[in-house]
Amino acid sequence: MPIPVETFFLVPGTGGTLQQQIRAMIADGILAGRLRAGEKLPSSRRLADHLGVSRITVTLAYTELVASDYLSARGRSGHFVSETAPVRPEIAKPSGARASAVDWPRRAVRDFSGHRIIGRPQDWRSYPYPFIYGQADPALFDHQNWRQCALRALGRRDFDALTEDYYERDDPMLIEYVLRSLLPRRGIAAEPSEVLLTLGAQNALWLAAQVMLGPGRRAVMENPGYTGLQSILGQTRAEVLSVDVDEEGLPPDAVPATADMVFVTPSHQSPTNATMPVERRLALLERAVRDDFVIVEDDYEFEMSFLKSAAPSLKSLDAEGRVIYVGSFSKALFPGVRLGYIVAPEAFVREARALRGAVFRHPPGHVQRTVAYFLALGHYDAHVNRLHQAFRRRRVVMNEAIRDTGLSVAGRGAFGGSSFWMAAPEDLDTEDLALVLRAQGVLIEPGRQFFAPGREARNCYRLAYSSIAPGKIPEGIARIAEAIAGRTG
Repeated sequence: MPIPVETFFLVPGTGGTLQQQIRAMIADGILAGRLRAGEKLPSSRRLADHLGVSRITVTLAYTELVASDYLSARGRSGHFVSETAPVRPEIAKPSGARASAVDWPRRAVRDFSGHRIIGRPQDWRSYPYPFIYGQADPALFDHQNWRQCALRALGRRDFDALTEDYYERDDPMLIEYVLRSLLPRRGIAAEPSEVLLTLGAQNALWLAAQVMLGPGRRAVMENPGYTGLQSILGQTRAEVLSVDVDEEGLPPDAVPATADMVFVTPSHQSPTNATMPVERRLALLERAVRDDFVIVEDDYEFEMSFLKSAAPSLKSLDAEGRVIYVGSFSKALFPGVRLGYIVAPEAFVREARALRGAVFRHPPGHVQRTVAYFLALGHYDAHVNRLHQAFRRRRVVMNEAIRDTGLSVAGRGAFGGSSFWMAAPEDLDTEDLALVLRAQGVLIEPGRQFFAPGREARNCYRLAYSSIAPGKIPEGIARIAEAIAGRTG
């Protein structure tokens, strides 16, 4: 007798196509032992009628399961659970208490979990007004061409790039396009030995800090500044000094003369969006020469300069090899791609490459080759151009809504970007405001976490427009204004 058709059901809300859901449902039943070797499955027609799907959907799912040896097809007799179907290894059940006898906080040599991170609900996409920074809008992403590039990278021709352990090397195709396509638009000329691929800009900053900093050294960062950098520098046990930024970014004259390493975001200062003028960039380089320090340039959001042409990078103005340049694909593509790069003198890259190799060897080969094809076939530039047009429209809507509601902008990026740095009345704590707004479907990012400890401005907050539809912006801004008025009136 066939397995009763009532055994099978689709769970609402499950991801994937219907064909994938049916395949997963049957495979899981076999792996869990509910469907046993030799048992006959319902006919494709009967299962399709029961599930309310087309017969071809069930037929294709059965065909895939036969190819994976979960099922076997017996002529006109139908489909049966294969005698050699994969089995799930039994997991030994632990006995006794599960509590650990080790005092892990005391044994750990450093407090890695104590750093501040930007909190947001995991289901932020379900909120109607998500002014969340750094997340991709699926409506703007080039899904079709990205999928084609990923499939091409999976092909037999690229098998070595997909499967080979590069050890301390990188995909030569991607390195070529970084050198030939990305860096020239920032005015940077480099050799392959001066470029290192990383798992995003965060990883690039970590590598730079680990190679160059330690006890007895001084690191300078912006205040307010990138929250991820605060935790990175804290791990080095170097002395960390914070320099207040103004409407033009980091003031070179405020950098302590005893600095060993200065971290800056000159293109779009994080989080204020200020762009450092060329004159100030040259002055910072002069200070680096005079006081003998190294600069880490996090070229944050340079692709998002859609109001004016991007200013020359610090690296392009550097005549002494004092700048370590950090770039990333995450902002233009999506955060989950986790791919960035360092451009620096070969002597530094050699050390960073060795450290990277000791920790994780290299970024996944398939990701590297997929991005290489996305660049080579012109999809990356077309995608960035599409983002420029969409963000320009959203910024106009955001500007009008902010003006109409009387909200205060603390830092207005003249070159573009994807967010606004805002200031509420001084006596208002935006962490409390964020909780009130969340209950109304509005997500904002409180500003306290961007500031150095002990120097926080609790009334600042960030509003991003990268992941919210233009039609939602006016109502979302109106709700923010109402909530602020209700707490200060």
